[in-house]
Amino acid sequence: MRQLNLDQLRTLIAIADLGTFSAAAKALHLAQPTVSLHISELESRLDAQLVVRGNRRVTPTAAGAALVERGRKLLRDTDDAVEAVKRQAEGRTGRVRLGTSTGVVVDLLPQVLEALGARHAGIDVEVSILGSYEAMARLAAGTLDIGLVAMPQPPLRELVVTPWCDQAMMAFVPQRWNAPRRVTPAWLAAQPLIFNDATTHMYRLSMEWFAAAGFAPRARIELNYDAAIRSLVAAGYGAALLPLQQTTDAALNERMQILPITPRLTRRLGIAHRQRALLDGATQSVLQVLTAFRQV
Repeated sequence: MRQLNLDQLRTLIAIADLGTFSAAAKALHLAQPTVSLHISELESRLDAQLVVRGNRRVTPTAAGAALVERGRKLLRDTDDAVEAVKRQAEGRTGRVRLGTSTGVVVDLLPQVLEALGARHAGIDVEVSILGSYEAMARLAAGTLDIGLVAMPQPPLRELVVTPWCDQAMMAFVPQRWNAPRRVTPAWLAAQPLIFNDATTHMYRLSMEWFAAAGFAPRARIELNYDAAIRSLVAAGYGAALLPLQQTTDAALNERMQILPITPRLTRRLGIAHRQRALLDGATQSVLQVLTAFRQV
C-alpha cells in the first residue's frame, strides 16, 4: 500500500467538518472534481469506503471517521514540523555554540545575551571559555559556531574574522604602590608582574609592548582568568596589563589603580565564524546581535 497523501487527508477532514464536497472545495480553494478525485484515490489506496453520500450531507463511514480522528493529529504534527523547520531556517530557534575568553564573558557577553534573549528567546547559546587559538581550531573543525577572538588571526579556509571591539590596555597596579600617573614599559618591567599564560594572544601582545621598549620581563605568576588577575592585583601581589572593562568590580577598584600606559596599546577582538553561506539561521541571528554591539 502506498503512503497516505496529506492533501487527500486534508480534503477528507474538510468534508467531514463541512458536510459537502462543494463546501470542502471552496474552503480548500480546489475545484470540486479535484475533491472528488482526492476521495476516490484515498478510498482506492486504503481499499475502504470512507464517506457515504446522502441527499444533503456527506458523512464519514466508521473507517472514514477513524481516519479523520487520526488524521487531525497527523496534520497538526505535520504543521508543527513545518513551523519548527521554518523557525530554525529563519533563525528564531536553535542552538549556537559560542567560544570566548573570560574577559569578554565578564564584560560584554552578558549585554549581548540579554539583547539576544529579548529578540530571539528561542535561541539557546552554549558558551565555552576558550582562548583564541582553540576557538579558531574548533571553528575549523566544525565543533564551534562563533568565536570571539583576539585579532589578528592567521587566515583559515572558509573562516571569516571581522573586527568587533577595541579595548584599551591599562596598567592595573595595587593601590598602595607609588606609581606614575602614566605607566611606561621601563617602570612596569621593574615591578612584580601577573601575566596571562604564555600560550595566549594577550601574553604575546603584552610582551611585544615591552619588547618594543627593549624589555623582556618575567611574570611572577601566569593566569588565564582576568577576574582572578585583578583580585591578585588588589591584594598587592603584583601589577598586570589588562584591557579596560566596563564591569570591573567597584570594591576591587578601590584597592587598585587603573592607569593609562605609554605608548598606548589596544586589544582588538573579532567575530570569527564560517562563511555565511554555511551558517544556519540561529547562528546568523546571533551574529546580527553581536554586530549591533560593534565598538570599532
